[in-house]
Amino acid sequence: MIQFSINKNVFLQALNTTKRAISGKNAIPVLSTVKIEVSQEGITLTGSNGQISIEYYISTKDTNAGLLITSPGSILLEASFFINVISSLPDIVVEIKEIDHQQIVMTSGKSEITLKGKEAEQYPRLQEVATSNPLILETKILKEMINETAFAASTQESRPLLTGVHLVLDHHTELTTVATDSHRLSQRKLTLEKSGDNFDVVIPSKSLREFTSVFSDDIETVEVFFSSNQLLFRSDYISFYTRLLEGNYPDTNRLIPKEFNTTVVCDVTYLRQAMERARLLSNATQNGTVKLEITDQVVSAHVHSPEVGQVNEELDTYLVEGEDLTISFNPTYLIEALKAIDSEQIKISFISPVRPFTLVPNGTAEDFIQLITPVRTN
Repeated sequence: MIQFSINKNVFLQALNTTKRAISGKNAIPVLSTVKIEVSQEGITLTGSNGQISIEYYISTKDTNAGLLITSPGSILLEASFFINVISSLPDIVVEIKEIDHQQIVMTSGKSEITLKGKEAEQYPRLQEVATSNPLILETKILKEMINETAFAASTQESRPLLTGVHLVLDHHTELTTVATDSHRLSQRKLTLEKSGDNFDVVIPSKSLREFTSVFSDDIETVEVFFSSNQLLFRSDYISFYTRLLEGNYPDTNRLIPKEFNTTVVCDVTYLRQAMERARLLSNATQNGTVKLEITDQVVSAHVHSPEVGQVNEELDTYLVEGEDLTISFNPTYLIEALKAIDSEQIKISFISPVRPFTLVPNGTAEDFIQLITPVRTN
């Protein structure tokens, strides 16, 4: 029969982190609960939606938690309801005690609230992942790589594999992340200081976006473990499981061109603002595109909407080289690409009006490259 007391704020933070894996609408009702397991050493909170699972451990050795355990045990509680009740309690310390028939009493200050729970045995067992020989990555760098690529993954479930991010480790130190929805592509490469076992996996982009929210920057490193269909990110107190997508990811390396006929270098912020202005009108056009013209080293953006009006804007550039060109594309793709770039200048390279163009941060080695496919217009 569970009984413990804990600092409310620490408990609430742990619960809210765990809740990121819990879906309100679940085909399996038990997955709308949070599992609480209490041992003499600490408390483990578990949440899952079938695709991702989060375990959050609070140790009795954590001085901030002020965790005092009187009696171990386990229980399931309706996650949203339980978290709302905990957050509303008046005092900084909350005591939780199980009474008969999976009921718990929460006491805080002069407040006492009783909730009904369920037997912990009803909760599905998390699939185990072997935790030997971890790949150790800096959390900040891994989050950067995710933010630079995951946005380009597809949102269309008709091609499930493209809703994921392709993560590959080659030669034990060459890490590549790449995502594409077949209209655009984003690829980031990194050479690791510590070597690891080679791998080739596709991780749902939704899972990776949750990872970036769950692991804060004060968690310096994260251990990565793989099984045949699961991946585990682990820190001292958080274990984040995600299922992997099955199938062979397309060979995206062959899509990236090496030679170009026209190159433009622009200020990232300025170009993004210009594209956002153009997008306001392009949304009202039939094909939703912006036309970019490069003539006599002058670059200009044009949108013409018969219903709304038009945009004609000459763009400031640092450099224009090569042949004249007119190309049309979806401005949202360019805006999102520019948002992912942590650089003041961007180099955009073109082959022809119908071939994809590339974007790389100017002046850096091309370890981060993006590709956008143009739109054919009349």
